[in-house]
Amino acid sequence: MIDFKSPYLNKISQHKKDSIALIFNDTCISYGELLSLVANNIKLLESYSDNVVAIIGDFDIQTISFFLACIETKKVIVPLFSGLNKSDVDSKLYESNASLIYKNGNLKSISSNCKNHKSIDMLLKLGHGGLVLFSSGSTGKPKAILHNLDNLLDSYLDKKNKNINILLFLMFDHIGGLNTLFNALAIGASGIAIQDRKNIEKIVESICKYQISMLPASPSFLNLLLLSGVLLKFDVSSLKIITYGTEKMPTALLDRLKKSMPRVRFHQTFGTSEVGILQTKSYQNAIKLEGVDYKILNNRLYLKSKTQALGYLNVDDHSFDEDGYFDSGDMVETEVINGEEYIRILGRAKEVINVGGEKVLPQEIEGVIMQIDEIQDCLVYGESNAITGQRVSVKVVLESGKNLSNIELKQKIRNFCKDKLDRYKIPTKVEIVSNLNITNRYKKERL
Repeated sequence: MIDFKSPYLNKISQHKKDSIALIFNDTCISYGELLSLVANNIKLLESYSDNVVAIIGDFDIQTISFFLACIETKKVIVPLFSGLNKSDVDSKLYESNASLIYKNGNLKSISSNCKNHKSIDMLLKLGHGGLVLFSSGSTGKPKAILHNLDNLLDSYLDKKNKNINILLFLMFDHIGGLNTLFNALAIGASGIAIQDRKNIEKIVESICKYQISMLPASPSFLNLLLLSGVLLKFDVSSLKIITYGTEKMPTALLDRLKKSMPRVRFHQTFGTSEVGILQTKSYQNAIKLEGVDYKILNNRLYLKSKTQALGYLNVDDHSFDEDGYFDSGDMVETEVINGEEYIRILGRAKEVINVGGEKVLPQEIEGVIMQIDEIQDCLVYGESNAITGQRVSVKVVLESGKNLSNIELKQKIRNFCKDKLDRYKIPTKVEIVSNLNITNRYKKERL
């Protein structure tokens, strides 16, 4: 047995050596084989004094074994998904001050022109490893978020072993994707991933082939899963739990999912790149946050967790208040259920539409419109208006075979919404589209 200094790696080393740790594109590796690769990569890293390592890859065996070696050697890790374009990679290498880059099994030094970061230096002086994640950058440049990786991994040490197969669906450079990986390895599960996440049939085929029991996904992906019809072609009875997050789940969609997969338990998760993935209890599309401090000011959620980031490398820390609470940007409301306070996510503050001074959340309207039988999906957004400042518009995807004009659909939406929404929230512009744009992370691409 390899004697690791990292408590997290020591936990992994206790698992059965012949049990499967990872499967990527049908190539599998046992825990014993994985740890041997980790040991080889540790020796490779010992010849480099650089501390900030960018890893370009996915949940493939080479990448993950090298990632684990970086944990053991207390490196600051910058995971970058292999599908990023060169300009995005170059920008993130600069912002993170990476001086080593690992890709396709090769490690090399690179020139780093960015100034040294005091927060990274302080972390390394304390003898801790680090993790740099980037925000999505939907507004402005992506923020480089620095975590104390040792602290983050400590939250997985008390996890009990479970012999289950988990789909590694969310991206390698995403807090949700890494959380799934860290959790799978901590409990001795088998993590299964495929490179082509856009291929829904291939994903469902993998669920069937490897008897996957846990699927972490986004509501947009789950909607596409229903619409694709592939659930009728494959036996997915192995699925026991589907966790969803990253965006608001419309109640109508959740109802359709439960009807389509009645034996599956759906669990809403919650987290951000800044505070980590939080423990939650979910009930009817509402969540109870556990093991975290939070406060709600003007319906806006602020969080403070044991696993939250140390701060940003390329912008100031204005998202954290003087008491250390992080402004999540989520608009919420609370509800007492069985004597406990639950939170219902209403939408993102940055997506609020201002109609003549009235605040409108797109997700609220989408949740109502999705209840209309002929509608498969929709996207609500704001457009400029000379009188009210903004107006509410919607793009709609109709069910296959449904033929309605924009005018007919607009009237149908108005009639359906008139007793469910305030008048100013009802869309004044309706556009029928064949599909909505979905990001690489399977979220609706907001306008």
